[in-house]
Amino acid sequence: MRIIGPDYAVFGVEDLDACKQYMRDYGLIEAESSASGGIYRALDNTYIEIRKHSDKGLPPAMSPSPNVRETVYGVETKADLEAIGAELSRDRDVTSSADGTLRSQDDSGFHIGFRVARRVPINAAPLGVNCPGQPPQRGPNIIASYHDAVIVPRTFSHIVYFVPDVQKAERFYIDRLKFRLVDRFTNAGPFLRPAANQEHHTLFLIQARPGSTGHHAIGCNHFTFHVSGANEMFQAGWHFARKGYKSFWGPGRHILGSNYFWYFNSPFGCAVEYDADMDLHDDSWVPREVPADKHTSQIFLFDYKEPWSPGSPETSPSKSVMD
Repeated sequence: MRIIGPDYAVFGVEDLDACKQYMRDYGLIEAESSASGGIYRALDNTYIEIRKHSDKGLPPAMSPSPNVRETVYGVETKADLEAIGAELSRDRDVTSSADGTLRSQDDSGFHIGFRVARRVPINAAPLGVNCPGQPPQRGPNIIASYHDAVIVPRTFSHIVYFVPDVQKAERFYIDRLKFRLVDRFTNAGPFLRPAANQEHHTLFLIQARPGSTGHHAIGCNHFTFHVSGANEMFQAGWHFARKGYKSFWGPGRHILGSNYFWYFNSPFGCAVEYDADMDLHDDSWVPREVPADKHTSQIFLFDYKEPWSPGSPETSPSKSVMD
């Protein structure tokens, strides 16, 4: 079963207009927009689909809206699709839509789907970082920073669920869909990658606390798309914050996965992240297990500030660092 990762996720939301504007401001390309919803794509054709929470065509909600309604994974070949269908149909309903997408539910009740991936090659300028001791990646007179750069996320990175029974959820994805355990937060849950993807994780499962509501209820904790690197993440997040979106966590860099991150509150019932530069792992990797706390969650963390320049009257670099 050669699953690549999420091709798209579908959300049932309350405020369509706010969600559409959020996706446009986040940088995804508006491929469809109507009174019933919209589709917002990354450069490789992975996407987020938005629908009104009362849309009868959506899978049933497992938690109060807004929330994720379905995650559809891309696989390498039709044979992989057939293998998944045969495996899951042993003990649960599996349906096939007109376009060949298989649909079912995982052991936590989340609606999941599978199709031969429809990703396209990414048409974007290569990332050039000049580092002393290495050959230049950006030659003379090629500048790296443009104030008006148009930053479009490149691909759907990962999605994170709050689940009712994290051990049961983990077993399903590993035993039934052949995901690999990469690392684990012992007091939260596992980071998982599918067989056809070496990225640190495309799925992270977190144990929901009994009686949790809001952002901690069973459902989506956050989703994210990759941008090209640290520069794009900082620049995209900085402009996003200046549009009025509230920063939830970041910017910073994680330890498990090593990815740069910046999370924002959203009208999707979950946080939405920018991320970049994630570790890759193969089957020889030995998973780490650490508690999730402030010492293991990030190697550094910044706070967003409004623009500043040398000579600003309210701040002087000549002041003592202890002032």
